Formats: sequence, C-alpha cells, structure tokens
Amino acid sequence: MLERIREGSQGPWAMAIIALIVLSFVFAGVGSYLTSSGPTAVATVNGEEISAQELERAYQNQRAQMESQFGESIAQLFSSEQYLADFRRNVLDRLIAEKLIQQQAADIGLRVSDEQIRKAIVQMPEFQFGGQFDNERFQAILRQNGFQVADFRDYLRVQMTQNQLSAALANSSFALQGEVEQANALQRQTRDAKYVMVSSDKFADSVEVTEEDVTAFYDNNIASFDTEEEVKLAYVKLSAQDLKDRVSVDEQAVRTYYENNLGSYGKEEERRVSHILIEAGDDAEAAKAKAQSLKAELDGGADFAALAESNSDDAFSAENGGDLDFITPEMMDPAFDEAAFALANVGDVSDVVETDFGFHIIKLTDLRAAEVKAFEEVEAEIRDTLLYDAAMEKYFELQNTMAEIAFEVPDTLEDVANAVDLPIQESAMFSRNTAPVDLSSPAVLEVAFSSELIEEGLNSDIIELDDENIVVVRVVEHNPQRTQSLDEVREGIEASVKADKSKAAAESWASDIAQKVRAGESVDELLAAQSASWETATEVSRAGGSLARAVVDKLFSLALEGDNKVDTATTVNGDVAIIMLEGVNAASAIEENIAESLQQRLAQVQGQRVYQQYIDALRAQADIQVTITQ
Repeated sequence: MLERIREGSQGPWAMAIIALIVLSFVFAGVGSYLTSSGPTAVATVNGEEISAQELERAYQNQRAQMESQFGESIAQLFSSEQYLADFRRNVLDRLIAEKLIQQQAADIGLRVSDEQIRKAIVQMPEFQFGGQFDNERFQAILRQNGFQVADFRDYLRVQMTQNQLSAALANSSFALQGEVEQANALQRQTRDAKYVMVSSDKFADSVEVTEEDVTAFYDNNIASFDTEEEVKLAYVKLSAQDLKDRVSVDEQAVRTYYENNLGSYGKEEERRVSHILIEAGDDAEAAKAKAQSLKAELDGGADFAALAESNSDDAFSAENGGDLDFITPEMMDPAFDEAAFALANVGDVSDVVETDFGFHIIKLTDLRAAEVKAFEEVEAEIRDTLLYDAAMEKYFELQNTMAEIAFEVPDTLEDVANAVDLPIQESAMFSRNTAPVDLSSPAVLEVAFSSELIEEGLNSDIIELDDENIVVVRVVEHNPQRTQSLDEVREGIEASVKADKSKAAAESWASDIAQKVRAGESVDELLAAQSASWETATEVSRAGGSLARAVVDKLFSLALEGDNKVDTATTVNGDVAIIMLEGVNAASAIEENIAESLQQRLAQVQGQRVYQQYIDALRAQADIQVTITQ
C-alpha cells in the first residue's frame, strides 16, 4: 500500500495539487506566522504580563497537589466543566495577587542578598543528602526541572522578596488578651438541651406519589437523565520501560561510556570564601572609594575578619568575619563567581568586585579539589542509563512499525500486536469522565470518541501518552449519548419524590410540635404517636460529639428566653429534630498554654485577613486586564 501511495504522489495531478497547497501556505500560512504576536498573555497587571504558560504550570502544580492529597476522589470534581473553570480562575486570581505583591515589594525597595539566597538553597531539604547540602543533587534537580543555576537564583530572589512583604503583613497582627478570653468563652462554652429525633421514613406511608408528581420530576430534571456517550476500546500499548527486558548491555560498553564521560562523574571544586560588602546606596562612587580604601588596608596587613565585622554591609556574614561557607561555580552573582574562582591560593584576596548589590572584596579561605568517582561506584548507574538508551532505541523502532501496520491494516489490531510481540488489551465500557488510567489521556479520549473510529471502525494512529508510552486503539463497542425514557427511570424517580414528600411531612410535623412547645402546650401524645420522646444532652460542645451537625449548629443559635428557645433542624439524611435549649455553661478559665496557642491562632487569622485586605486594596488601585475567559 505504501508503495502505491508513493507512486501516486509522483504523478502530474498529485504534483499540481501539492503546488496549490504550497501556494496556500505562502499567501496564508506564512503571512499569519509573520504577523503572529507570539505567546498569549492571559492577564496583564499594571503592564506586566502573566503568560498562558505560567497559568498552565500553576494550574498543573495546584491540581497535582490536590490529587496527591485527596487521591482519586478529586477526579470527579475535575470532571465538572464548571468546577474546572472556577478552579482555573482561582489559580489565575492567585497569580495576579502574587504579581501585585511582587510589584509592591519592588516599589518599596525590598531586596534579597546573594548570601540570603545561598543560605536558602543550602537549607532546602530537596537539595540535601544525609542532612547536608549535596551540590550534585542540587544540579540534577535543577536540570530535571529545566532550570539553569542563574535562572533558579533569579526565581528564588523574586519569591523571597515577595515573601518578605507577605510575612511582614501576616506577622504584624496580634490578638489582645481580651480577645483571647472572649474567643475562649465562645469556643469552649457548652450547652444543655432536650431534643427529639424522628426519621422521615415514618411519614412515608402518609404520603402519596402520583403520576403527575413523577412526570413533573422527570420534566424538571430531564438533563440528569441523560446518559454519557460510552466506548469500549481494544488497544496495544508500547512502553519504553517494559522494553528493558528485551535489550542488553555488555561490560565493555559500560566501561567505554565511563571513560568517555569522566567529567559527569566528578564532584565540582568547592571554595570557602569570605567577603566584605559595601552597598552602593545612593552614592556608588563613595561606596567604591570606601571598598578600595579597605582593600588598601588589607594589602597593608590588616585582618580581613576584623574589617569585615566592622565594615561589611552583609550583617549575616559580618558576624562571622565575612564567612560565606563553601560555594560552587555559578552559585553566586556572575561577577562575584568569576572573581572568587580566579583566586589561586588559600589566603588570596581579590580586587574590588562590583555586582548589583554593591562592591565586594573576596578572600579564599579553603579549597576542596574536584574529585572523580571510581568506576565501581557508578557502574550500576551507567548500565541502567545504557539499558534505557537501548530500550528507547528499540522503542522508536517498534513505534515506527506500529504506525505503519496500524495504517496498512486498519481493520484489526492483530497484525500490530504480532509485529511488536505485545498483547491486545480491552477496556470496559467508559465515558469521557470515567476512562481507565491507561486511557485517560486527552489525546486518547479525543480519538476514541471521534467519528473515524466509531463510524468507520478504523485503527487509530499511534497516540503518544508521554515520552515513553504510546498506544494504538480501536473502538469495539459504542453506546451513543441519549436521554433515558421515563419508564427506565420511573423507579428511581418514585423513590426520590417519596423521600422528598416524607421529609416535607416530617418537617411540617416537627414545626407544629415546636410551635406547641413555645405556646406551653403538652406534646407528649403527639410524640408517642410517632414512637418518639424527649432525650437529654448535657454539656454539648461546639464539636458536637455524637449529635448530628445540624442539631449542634441549631442548638448554639438558640436563646434561653422567648420563642427562640425551641426550633427544628433537618439532618443530611433527611431526619428531623426538635431542639430545646435548657442551659448555657460558661467556659472554664483558660490555661496559660492554651491561651498562648489561641492567641497565636487568632493573630494568624487576623494576619491572613490583613494580607487579603492589602491584596484587595492593591487590586482596587491596579490596572488589571484579563485577556482570556476562564
């Protein structure tokens, strides 16, 4: 078949068609490319853009956090288009708030020094091994996430500057002792009550479900009786990881790779340096002159640590004689980095070095030479790398085979499976929102529910699930979307209508009882008719204990005097309650440790409120343009 296609594409008519296609690209495609404005901004905040890529990255990160926290239960929420739209809008709102804080931090002159960034990096647990900073781990994690060291440093600088303002706002709030006592009195207050619980099921026999009720419910909720379109797929899945069992690597290949890549198995040179920083401030020339004067004192034999302690504007390192601990290449500002690694011997001192933070004098105090790991240390790692490379080579070879056969023999997967020695798997029936994990990729779902596969019964092209997994699918069974008939759902509707009417009858009964209690009438006979009686609950806390949440909430809304002493509540399962407040018990004196904890929590709540109010104020004054509909 491929040969016939190739021959046909060389005929005169085919060449004429290709020429027309080329011309269309010249006059349309290329023109649109040249006039394209590049990546689209989803919002601008005071002229600064938030890109679609930033929004997508933040959305994916937030969603991944929720999925890791709540597991598969969150998937049902994300299947709702409305929830998804609201979720993405909330993510965008957060990015806008962060941008406003970043701008405000810059406007009021907040800064983060190189030393603060260095300390933050060294203390991050992600970059530690055995409780110590591991530079190799640091470099590897940055590469995995697409960061250069300088880019990560700039990113961290923005985040830390933003956090300075956020922390200042949140941590400036406090709670007075009177507020603590009042909060304790409210939170730890308990109440005594009498209550009656009656199941709505007891009223089921007293209600009637008519044909008109069923029809009305069906008509009013017609959308809820729509079924989702479903398919059952047969598929062949190819995974690069599974191909490791089909490839091998000999000893000589492992050793050759080691010898050819010795630079990758070494530990970078580390240098311990101290510095004296003179910030430029408003008078850069005066700062530079002071730095040069200090350099002259050092050349004359002055003690570096003493000068750093008394003159350096980097207060953190000055306390330790200017010590910055060990650094690696590209960890500091480029100019600082270049000067520090140009010092030849321990004890050498640089000339005055200018960076964005001012003027530095740098001293080399210790040196750890670069090291190369022995072959035995990295042999297993290299073997795994080579196995992976061989598996990927096999993967691409089989991928091409699958693509060709799926196209040439489009009405079965047998030939595809046999060619790559893989089984044909089959799914259960599923909708777009209930796809199994292996087939939940948007790319798979788009193809699986396409007319080409459903109506024409063809194999799909190869579909890339990720960099190491592909699949070829075909539809073996299809259920179109439809609205279920009234007869199909009648039983469920009758049960729903009966439950609603039973609950309404129970609520009406409970309301009548409550009204009679308020009027001082006896209700014992009415309660007995429903096999119900008053029960007592003492010292009920706001946490509720064994009482239903709706009952507790209602209890703490009642008053000891007047008509508001008695009321009703309906629980989540449809049962009704009549609640009467009998007494209010004051909270006990607050213990010192509990008071401190409560005071901290109140301060945190107030801090969060202040922070949100600050964001709201910035938003009110800002020029914010949202350029896409979420």
